[in-house]
Amino acid sequence: MFESLTDRLQGIFKRLAGRGALSASDVDAALHEVRLALLEADVNYEVARDLIARVRERAIGAEVMRSLTPAQQVVKIVNEELIRTLGEPAKLDLSGPPPHVIMLVGLQGSGKTTTAAKLALKLRGKGERPLLVAADTRRPAASIQLEVLGKKLGIPVHSGGSDPLAICSSALSKARDSAYSVVILDTGGRWHVDEEMMRELERIKAEVNPQEVLLVADAMTGQEAVRIAEEFNRRVGLTGLILTKMEGDARGGAAISMRSVTGVPIKFIGVGEKLEDLEPFHPDRLASRILGMGDILTLIEKAEAAFERERAMATAEKLAKGEFDLEDFLEQLRQIKKMGPLSQWLGMVPGFFQLGKELSPELTDKQMRRVEAIINSMTLEERRNPRIINASRKRRIARGSGTTVQEVNQLLRQFRQIQRMMKQLTSGKGKGLGLPLRF
Repeated sequence: MFESLTDRLQGIFKRLAGRGALSASDVDAALHEVRLALLEADVNYEVARDLIARVRERAIGAEVMRSLTPAQQVVKIVNEELIRTLGEPAKLDLSGPPPHVIMLVGLQGSGKTTTAAKLALKLRGKGERPLLVAADTRRPAASIQLEVLGKKLGIPVHSGGSDPLAICSSALSKARDSAYSVVILDTGGRWHVDEEMMRELERIKAEVNPQEVLLVADAMTGQEAVRIAEEFNRRVGLTGLILTKMEGDARGGAAISMRSVTGVPIKFIGVGEKLEDLEPFHPDRLASRILGMGDILTLIEKAEAAFERERAMATAEKLAKGEFDLEDFLEQLRQIKKMGPLSQWLGMVPGFFQLGKELSPELTDKQMRRVEAIINSMTLEERRNPRIINASRKRRIARGSGTTVQEVNQLLRQFRQIQRMMKQLTSGKGKGLGLPLRF
């Protein structure tokens, strides 16, 4: 996410920091480069121009020029103005008596059907009782896809018939009768904006009176996504946006431009293909990611969602007693995998953006699978007491896991290092210790 833009901005600010005291010409030169970086990231021209103008007005002020660290002050101003451009955080409107109707609109290929399932999962996790509605009758596979996703999640799907208006109306009646708290409408889309599609959406909106009309837009389409949002907002009246495929958008211009151009808030962003990969939109966190400063709050939330509390407490007790074994290590690896690719969440740690970028998601996933295979090839006794693993046992483990004795040795050696580190940490002696990640 935002790799190209982040690389450019970090390079600009690094050069600015090397100058010490700043003059107005230094600031102008740096902001000229920032403007070019924004335009190359496909940020709307007027949005980029206004952002740079606001930054310059503040950056040439006395509080910056007389500061002990003027370059850091400039970065701080860019961060604050970027947050302002991205807009205020906006939550779903679920006020009033249920059922609450959320109408998803968008073009084909934007990920609308998958996003409907992701949103239903997100809302169920917050205590809601969602009903998915397959109202896309134009695309033959849309209804089937939604039913498959609903079955996978254990969330009911309402479908049937060829009239989208009738499907939505009957779904609302079903929701009232069966006490569903949220109704999510997956409406029909086309490959382009057309009059027939818009009239259909207008009729559905008039019939069910949704509290939320959310446009699902593909972030990878750049400024085209902004133009699509403007047209949908003009015809249907949007209450929010969901940007999908953000994990593949190295430029990020659509996300930065969308709020300023349309006036419609971004409410969620899709950051992966898994059904859990839908994040609430936090402008301050996104700005921090864009500037390569990490996103520790989102990382904590991912960890809290991935790690089961009871298991985490049990592992903590074992660590305190120095009883951490390979079974515990394997369990922790599996929990970490739930958080997504290692390269993705390392980029959320302040100062680790470059390391996360250098790690190949495919490589790290392959390494984790190799570790799992090695530990799974051990007996229960070997996992709980790795010291009994001799040469013959290592050969058997290597054959069973499809690896080499050298790889088994490497894992055991690194596990011993982790054990020693854990003992030092729990005894209060661990200072400046590093955790080896080369599985």
